[in-house]
Amino acid sequence: MSFESSAIYYRMINEAVRERLGGWHSADILMRSVDFQAVVDMQRAGHWEQAGQCLADAARGLEAAGAECIVLCTVTMHLVAPAIEAAVGVPFLHVIDVTAERLKHAGRHRPLLLATRYTMEQGFYQARMKRHSIDVMIPGLDGRTLTHDIIFDELCAGKVLDRSREGLIGLVTQAKTQGADSLIFGCTEVGMILDVGGTPLPGFDSTAMHAAAAVDFALDFDARNHAA
Repeated sequence: MSFESSAIYYRMINEAVRERLGGWHSADILMRSVDFQAVVDMQRAGHWEQAGQCLADAARGLEAAGAECIVLCTVTMHLVAPAIEAAVGVPFLHVIDVTAERLKHAGRHRPLLLATRYTMEQGFYQARMKRHSIDVMIPGLDGRTLTHDIIFDELCAGKVLDRSREGLIGLVTQAKTQGADSLIFGCTEVGMILDVGGTPLPGFDSTAMHAAAAVDFALDFDARNHAA
């Protein structure tokens, strides 16, 4: 939703396409970038139905323009994913399902989730992970507040501070002592401040995995169409 996250997805998808296809190849993308302030206002007011309608309208516009699948480039707004899925006829690549499959493949079933307050507290993330037999941990109240504030007040504004990185790593260290076996980067911007190999628990960057899944879908879709 922030342009910081949009830029991350755009870069990752294009780099993956170039790596897979070589030469000067890049991704054929239809991108709908929204005014993040409007979304933040709806989040803070708890107007999730309105937010869902806004994103559903955006998804319909992308499908009408020729999109072959929809990728919502934010974790938090997957809270309204059902509204988007109901609005379009093309596949919707759900970030939680993608992340769960990678966790299961790695034999991890008790991850710590670092994300916005909405993602950690609204319950939709944990409920969807339960479908995959994965039990998600979240920080305590102070840890959730710290993580949320770092995301919104710093990372969404392009600020990456060492003291904030240390604070997040402290949360991961604590979760490890409480039985966490892995760490989910549960917000697009978390990868700006943490590295998957640089924390006390194995890291799983949902943004990177989601972008890779989009590329896999798109290239496999093209291959199937060409074969037909």
